[in-house]
Amino acid sequence: MPENRTLNSDRRPWSWIPTLYFGQGLPYVVVMTLSVIMYKNLGLSNTEIALYTSWLYLPWVIKPLWSPLIELLGLKRGWIVALQFVIGAALALVALSIPSSRSVQLTLAMFWLMAFASASHDIAADGFYMLALSQRRQSAFVGVRSTFYRLANIGGQGGLVYLAGELQERTGSMTQAWSAVFFLLAGIFVLLGGYHQWMLPRPASDVSGQAGRSGHQLRRDFVTVFAEFFRKPGIGVIIGFLLLYRFPEAQLLKLATPFLLDPSSAGGLGLTTKQVGIAYGTVGLCALTLGGLLGGWVISRIGLKRALWPLILAMHVPNVMFLLMALSMPHNLVVISTALAVEQFGYGLGFTAYLMFMILVAEGDAVATPGRPKLPQPPRGGGAAKPALGGSYKTAHYAICTGFMALGMMIPGMWSGWLQQQMGYVLFFAWVLVATLPSFGLAALIKIPADFGKKVEQDA
Repeated sequence: MPENRTLNSDRRPWSWIPTLYFGQGLPYVVVMTLSVIMYKNLGLSNTEIALYTSWLYLPWVIKPLWSPLIELLGLKRGWIVALQFVIGAALALVALSIPSSRSVQLTLAMFWLMAFASASHDIAADGFYMLALSQRRQSAFVGVRSTFYRLANIGGQGGLVYLAGELQERTGSMTQAWSAVFFLLAGIFVLLGGYHQWMLPRPASDVSGQAGRSGHQLRRDFVTVFAEFFRKPGIGVIIGFLLLYRFPEAQLLKLATPFLLDPSSAGGLGLTTKQVGIAYGTVGLCALTLGGLLGGWVISRIGLKRALWPLILAMHVPNVMFLLMALSMPHNLVVISTALAVEQFGYGLGFTAYLMFMILVAEGDAVATPGRPKLPQPPRGGGAAKPALGGSYKTAHYAICTGFMALGMMIPGMWSGWLQQQMGYVLFFAWVLVATLPSFGLAALIKIPADFGKKVEQDA
């Protein structure tokens, strides 16, 4: 029976991966983007908005600190379903809090609850993805999961914001409009929780790590999760790559939309919000989707080792499109949309390599500097050698990787706005191209198994 459950879980990925990762992306965009727009509509100053909403990013940065608890307590499947209902409840409480006289304090408290629940959901979902799919399927669907995560981001930033504006025009009340939006979101997550309770597979490998453990053993294993991660061969290279792979993108993404919206007198292209929605939210989204799907397919065909450099170049080189637009200042929407499509297509390609690298690290395969192959570790204190714990704790290790990823996006993004104001758009986008060098340098140091991610298994 366990073999059958594992087989079934590997045959039905289209029935749950799209909804799982759409559900993973939606609360993130709610906390990080919709909250900003809502507070702006409700009259908070930019200083207050920046201060309050920036702190909401913290759960995604520090989520590795409690990731071992999700690894060791309960099933990943159970965590996913329970946390989706918690997120739905938090969204409903936001909707109820908006009309309150203490709406800011109450909604911030609910956003904090949602942020921690969402970060925890990310840990469980990413771990479940690795447990429920074979390595070949993981590489084949990495583009799909990235695509639906991005669709959630675009749907939140585009569709839900548009809906809030439409409801405000009809009701004449911004509080009623945003309350309705959050009630709608709450209903979506209740439906997602019910759907995944029924549809998520039950892989035999999804077991509780607490079984048979005492409290002392549980605490010891909690420490072991982190110790084994930082004991990986080439850990300095791993962390450097996780932090710096998206170093240029972390800065570019913060200024891409302001550049499109700013008037030409400020160095921008002067597009309307509607035009930005067409060029960046529609054409760019389609290109990003295609890039993500193609990137996953390429890795599944030739493996991550052979695909890494082409995908890194595909991610970073198209950033030159922003520099060219800043220099030429095009006004034709077709030209602008084409340039954005090229950049977004490359981003979709390159990000799949990053996701597969994190899976590689979590799976326990060493990523070492060239010329320093992984050696088998001798058993400690005699006896038989223990199996690598990277595979045993891969959910927690993947969460640690995503924590470094979040840190690598947060810190450069914090200074990017100030840097652009000091340099102007032309020099800023030139700097973004220079900022690709650390990513290239770290990529030259990592070592990837020859067939990792490649389609080497036969379909069952």
